[in-house]
Amino acid sequence: VNTYKNALLQFLQAFPHKNPEEITPKEIEAFINQKVTQENISASYQKTLVGAIKFLYCEVLGKNYKLNYLYPDRREYKLPDILSKEEVQKILEACSNIKHKAILATVYGCGLRLSEVLNLKIADIDSKRMLLKIVQSKGNQDRYVPLPHNLLELLREYYKMYLPKVYLFEGEKGGRYAARSVQNILKKSLMKAGIKKSVSVHTLRHTYATHLLEQGTDIRIIQKLLGHKNLKTTQMYSHISSSLIVQVRSPLESIRF
Repeated sequence: VNTYKNALLQFLQAFPHKNPEEITPKEIEAFINQKVTQENISASYQKTLVGAIKFLYCEVLGKNYKLNYLYPDRREYKLPDILSKEEVQKILEACSNIKHKAILATVYGCGLRLSEVLNLKIADIDSKRMLLKIVQSKGNQDRYVPLPHNLLELLREYYKMYLPKVYLFEGEKGGRYAARSVQNILKKSLMKAGIKKSVSVHTLRHTYATHLLEQGTDIRIIQKLLGHKNLKTTQMYSHISSSLIVQVRSPLESIRF
């Protein structure tokens, strides 16, 4: 609701002296074209603007405007920033609180989504088989991921200090830990570590997958570990793996000059 409201505000401000019902489809087209060509808006924002305008005219004002052609025909493909192992180590070393360190180490060490780490329960840890069970994640599917030995030791130390009852990571009053708190933990750790890349909690998951690929893990195994339904989603990491990139020889190397 807020997204559409803000998008419509942008649209209506472009026609300050017109009643919305007087704005023609050609004028709507010109508005979108100006946003794309002159203001260089992203494809995702273009999609939002068109969706909001279409909702206003077709659903609210009852006009049968044909606006689907204004949706972007370009797909944005931005490669996510990836951390090196040294940068991951700096981030974890910057965590003076063992609980904070355990949360970030679990996200990176097991390649979890933020929602997955927050939903982890103590019962999901299988220390005998060294596995972590991810229950009813995206797509309502369970999966197992390997549990690193050093992460298990860290989690045991953390458990002795905090004694969580149900969830592996709980708030001060019990219950699941807050997503915003995890984001703040990472933000502070990045500042302490002096890392200025554009990094989110999800970056740690991207980094996990990329590092697995760089150490020779089959991409179909990575697909299973990440819980991707489609292999194409996982294949993104082949585009950002530095070890694969540096193996490519430029044709310039075969030329003497």
